[in-house]
Amino acid sequence: MIADFRLKVFKAVADRLSFTRAAEELYISQPAVTKHINELERQLGVPLFLRQRNAIVLTAAGRRALRHANRILAAYNALEEEFAKYGTLAGKEIRLGASTTLSQYVLPAILARFRHAFPVVRTTLFNGNTEQIEQLLAQDQLDLGLIEGNASDRKLHYELFRNDRLVLVTAAHHDVSAPLPIETLKSLPLVIRESGSGTLAVLEKALRACGLTLRQMNIQLQLGSTESIKRYLYHTDTYAFLSVQAISEELADGKLHVVETALPPIDRSFRFVTKHGVHSRLVETFKQFCLGNQD
Repeated sequence: MIADFRLKVFKAVADRLSFTRAAEELYISQPAVTKHINELERQLGVPLFLRQRNAIVLTAAGRRALRHANRILAAYNALEEEFAKYGTLAGKEIRLGASTTLSQYVLPAILARFRHAFPVVRTTLFNGNTEQIEQLLAQDQLDLGLIEGNASDRKLHYELFRNDRLVLVTAAHHDVSAPLPIETLKSLPLVIRESGSGTLAVLEKALRACGLTLRQMNIQLQLGSTESIKRYLYHTDTYAFLSVQAISEELADGKLHVVETALPPIDRSFRFVTKHGVHSRLVETFKQFCLGNQD
């Protein structure tokens, strides 16, 4: 039986005539796209694409397959639309897992609104780092994850939720000249998140792009949450790279301030993450609710 997601992969490649662009759109790796296409060709018994040096084109069989794929995927959408009005979410449960920044600073307001809009849905939220959320999803212990950082597990499907930025902060009482040169960063007493944290992974990648590693930095302490890092900063002259989502109140209250550096902006994405394949209506409803409530 041809899987629904495999048809979506085929359509993405066929529409863009690019394995790379299809992989970017679907948030999966290019080898994963190739594997899906190869398996679909094996199942159908015909080549669907002609691979040329710098491009691919649909074969005659590929064009016929695309017509079928379009009709099948349209039928799926029509089926969902037709019966959506009869469906009910009463008594349903959605098991969410979110990395620390999201669970503490982004999701609470969204969950409050979701509860008001769907009072019949039971919602549970597990708070852990990105690595833990991915592991629980792979073990079918969560229905949907929301993580920070880069897509890392080929067995999982990633979709953009919203964008974020890490900034260097220190206590407001700590006077420092800015912007700080990159070389000066190596001597700053730094507090960082624990291993497995999406925030730490993004920071490491940004430092590598500037020729730096964590080993070269003056790491004073590793702490397991953004809240503990902020409270540590209040009483010391240390620094930390934190999400702008997590420090809005502290900036407004004058407890912390942002220190400009010569580093390029450290941008990252918050992402939805699920297992590959067809997902429940409730998961899709929650994702769309999140996308529509980002203020």
